[in-house]
Amino acid sequence: MARALLDPGDSAARQTDKLLQIVDVLMRRVEQGTDQSGAAYAQFERAAMLEDQVRARTRELETALDLLNESNARLAAANRETEAARRNLTDAIETVQEGFGLFGPDDVLVLCNSRFGLQLRDIRDRLIPGMSFADYVEVVSASGHLRLPDGLSPQDWALQRLRRHRDRSTSFTVELTGDLWLQVSEHRTGDGGTVILQTDVTDIIRAERETHGRLMDDQARIVRATLDHISQGVCIFDAEARLVGWNDRAAELLAVSRTRFRQGASFADLVARMLASQRADAQGLGTLLTWVSTPGPRPPLRFDMTRAGDVVLDTFAQEMPDRGFVVSVTDVTTERRAIAALSRANETLEARVADRTRELGAALAQAERASATRSRFVAAASHDLLQPLSAAKLFLASMEDENLNPRALDALAKTCSALESVESILDALLDISRLESGRLSVRQEAVPLGPLLDRLYQEFFPLAQDRGLSLRLRPTEAVVLSDPVWLRRILQNLIANALRYTPAGGVLVGVRRVQGGLRVEVTDTGPGIPAEEHQAIFREFHRLNARASASEGMGLGLAIVERATALLGHDITLDSRLGHGTRFILHLGAPAPRDTSPPRPPDPRDPRDPRDPRPDLPRGLLGLLVAEDAEMRRALAHLLEGWGVDILDVPDPDEALGLTDEIALAPDFVLVDCRAGTEEAGFTLMRDLAARYGPLPARLLTAARDEPLRLRARRAGAPLLYKPVDPHQLERFIAQLAPRTP
Repeated sequence: MARALLDPGDSAARQTDKLLQIVDVLMRRVEQGTDQSGAAYAQFERAAMLEDQVRARTRELETALDLLNESNARLAAANRETEAARRNLTDAIETVQEGFGLFGPDDVLVLCNSRFGLQLRDIRDRLIPGMSFADYVEVVSASGHLRLPDGLSPQDWALQRLRRHRDRSTSFTVELTGDLWLQVSEHRTGDGGTVILQTDVTDIIRAERETHGRLMDDQARIVRATLDHISQGVCIFDAEARLVGWNDRAAELLAVSRTRFRQGASFADLVARMLASQRADAQGLGTLLTWVSTPGPRPPLRFDMTRAGDVVLDTFAQEMPDRGFVVSVTDVTTERRAIAALSRANETLEARVADRTRELGAALAQAERASATRSRFVAAASHDLLQPLSAAKLFLASMEDENLNPRALDALAKTCSALESVESILDALLDISRLESGRLSVRQEAVPLGPLLDRLYQEFFPLAQDRGLSLRLRPTEAVVLSDPVWLRRILQNLIANALRYTPAGGVLVGVRRVQGGLRVEVTDTGPGIPAEEHQAIFREFHRLNARASASEGMGLGLAIVERATALLGHDITLDSRLGHGTRFILHLGAPAPRDTSPPRPPDPRDPRDPRDPRPDLPRGLLGLLVAEDAEMRRALAHLLEGWGVDILDVPDPDEALGLTDEIALAPDFVLVDCRAGTEEAGFTLMRDLAARYGPLPARLLTAARDEPLRLRARRAGAPLLYKPVDPHQLERFIAQLAPRTP
């Protein structure tokens, strides 16, 4: 009923009027009613309650109306502020002196100022907010005021413009009709929109053009002044082979009247006039004409051209970037005549030099033959001397176990010392011979310097003590790339040389790391070396101390050091002060990585540490000795029998095989003495014995120090023992054997 009387859609005032009318009607009915039972009062009471509800509803409606009015006021204020901001933004971009356009993130034009597209008057009215960026580009590309580059259609320009739009920022210059220029800058906004600025740069372009023109004029004057002051004749032609520049020297050298040189003159016409007057040879001018008419890039051209009067012109033609070219001519008559005279003199001199060369060649061949003969003699003599020397050492070693009186023991020790001196000299001669032959091979590998220097320290410490000197070694963990055998030989000679020439004090050996890599320094407290002798001491047989006996060296140690360091790619220098000592410096280069592989077995060339105890030799061994030299065979057999070893000694491999077949018994070890060049027979014998009895412990005795031979012997299971044979090395070999079971 209440919903029928009150319409919620009515305004609050309308609803209030309706409620007042209802109350008024109800009050009249109460006043007119005759019901004495209280119904009228009940009606009045309900009317009063209804009036209270109406008042409450009215207040709520009034509050809602106030809120609505306030919201409408705020919205109106916001709309006014937005419109004001838009007007301010429009006014602001209108004050920009450049064309301004703003595209939204959806590439739709939001707003622009009146200067946007102003130079493109035929399409300016079509640039309005709401158009897409693609439409904007299409409209601009079709403008009649847009001056497109040659060969570029409006569609191609539009595609290029759309590709530029992909960049976040771009700037380019557009040429317009009427010699106008417009710079277009495009930048992305933070929300993905695009701002386009169009700047008229016509004045800037024209100013640059004028400046460039003035510079070109200045450069032209400078070029003209330069051309007039050089000794060469220069002609400059454009891409159509028309003369655009020249100097007076060109007319003078080409013997052409200056009136023929004029702006725009044809190159072909100039050449034709020169041919007609026979002022230059036809062949040279033909070469130049062919070069000028060559299509495509032309390489620089240079040739000599002869002019009338036997004048020789050095002619040079060079293409320019625009297909123009420059031709220069230089008078080289004097130089060519001098060259011709020099050539004639050279022919005479060459004949004399050829004669002298033949003489020198013959002398050099003779010297090389003499050097080779000397090297062969030294090598052969050394090998032949090592054979009896080995026998002598072995005989003396066999006497060490005899009960000799003190005088005999002293004589034995002195004899051994003398033989060791002879052995040292022969080793040095062999080293020099091998180094000079040029056929020596080296084995480069990572060499730890610490263990190598420690072995040398143990070797030389007793000698230093005997001389009353101190020998100090600084520990090191450095590793270098070198040949371990020759590196040891170099350091051995340096330390021995320092101890030999140091009367008091001592020797210090250490490794130093410097910027150039590692170096080993051997420093002594000797008398020093004069500066004038620094080079001479590396010559063979050169000794500063003339009182030194042959037993103390023959002056070969430093000669071996110099040649071996050159062979290994190292370097040796020295620093010496008279009265204060000498320091030899071996430069080894950069450090090498440490070798993590298992240590190699000791090289048979390394001497035994004199402090090593004498090993216990097994009993009941049977050895096979093959030696052609009778003295060597007797000496080895005598020594081995003194050690309790039974020896079968034969002179050649064939007899060795026959003897073993006859006794039908395999030896416990084999020793094969090989002369130089007969090592192959030893390898053949080892293969034959292995075929019969299996691999046998063996050693090949030789004086040859070749590295390939050493490697081959190791692979064959018969490592080398170098002559003169060291009894201690032979003793170590025997000590590790055990008798074979039958």
